[in-house]
Amino acid sequence: MVDPDLFRSVLGRFATSVTVLSARDANGVDHGMTVSAFCSVSLNPPLVLACVDKTASVYDLLFRTDHIGISILSDKQEECSRRFAEKDADRFDALEIQRGATGVALLKNAHAHLECRIVSRHDAGDHTIFVAAVEHAATLAGQPLLYYRGGYAQLER
Repeated sequence: MVDPDLFRSVLGRFATSVTVLSARDANGVDHGMTVSAFCSVSLNPPLVLACVDKTASVYDLLFRTDHIGISILSDKQEECSRRFAEKDADRFDALEIQRGATGVALLKNAHAHLECRIVSRHDAGDHTIFVAAVEHAATLAGQPLLYYRGGYAQLER
């Protein structure tokens, strides 16, 4: 077995984009969390995946909803990433959002948006992998926010 600290250190050298995953509950209340374990799965059909810790506040909701929103954060949204990573925060308070076609909350000024339908869930240790079909997508201006070696980073241009 690989030592957990070494494993974390090695994976920290893999730069990732930073996303906010959002979902609406049956009462129309928005919920969301920061997700860096996110990637494309397939171009045809268009599929993505997000890995969500089983202790995350939105975890149970992801078994009761079909639709999620993914806001790929821009380099100007580090504060949003931190807010959605905090426990028990009122994450959407005073944030500008737009509603997707399925009603999910998408953060304004993000680098890109995806609206997805969850098509499968897979147990994976202390996380669950949620695979989702992309139903709507949009690119926006700006540069992406990156996460690298335990901190935020930006592309140098």
